[in-house]
Amino acid sequence: MMTTADRMNDGATGAPMVGDHLALDLLNTEARNDGAAVDYWNSGDDVLAWLARHGIEAGAVDRDALLARARALRTLARRLIGQRKDGVVDDIDGLNEYLHAYVSAPHLQRDGEGNLVLTRTGRGAALGALLGPVAEAVAELLAAGDFALVRQCEHPDCVLWFYDRTKAHKRRWCSMALCGNRYKAAQFRKRSGG
Repeated sequence: MMTTADRMNDGATGAPMVGDHLALDLLNTEARNDGAAVDYWNSGDDVLAWLARHGIEAGAVDRDALLARARALRTLARRLIGQRKDGVVDDIDGLNEYLHAYVSAPHLQRDGEGNLVLTRTGRGAALGALLGPVAEAVAELLAAGDFALVRQCEHPDCVLWFYDRTKAHKRRWCSMALCGNRYKAAQFRKRSGG
């Protein structure tokens, strides 16, 4: 049987990638599935797979340390993003620790179509290189994000976040195919007495 999480991933393993922003996808590594809490990060390998899905890869790393640091970053990001959504952010020192551990350098390369693109490559310790881009995405969202467009899914059983980049800025669901349809089906059942 396909679970809610499977449908949100279109068959891919791991956390749903519906946030339309790396920082929000970080928050979405914790979700609910049929009312039960789900943590998609149960090992360092889970974190590595999630990072790879976002194009972040590095060499050897202590997987237990990666899991602990990634979960701590997620907790910190959830607090800061929630505070920013409420209009106040207090202590940012913890996030700066992740940012300062991220030593990177510009890197010119060709994309899949042969065009030149400028990217950044992690140069420091493995944990900093892996989690630095995620911390930078959180910092970028806090500093420059339009928090009127940072939203949680309106389905009462969903806790996923997304950045509403739709033209009319009226997105309500993490996924129309899942939560939007569940809501519409429930409304139809209420109207039809079923």
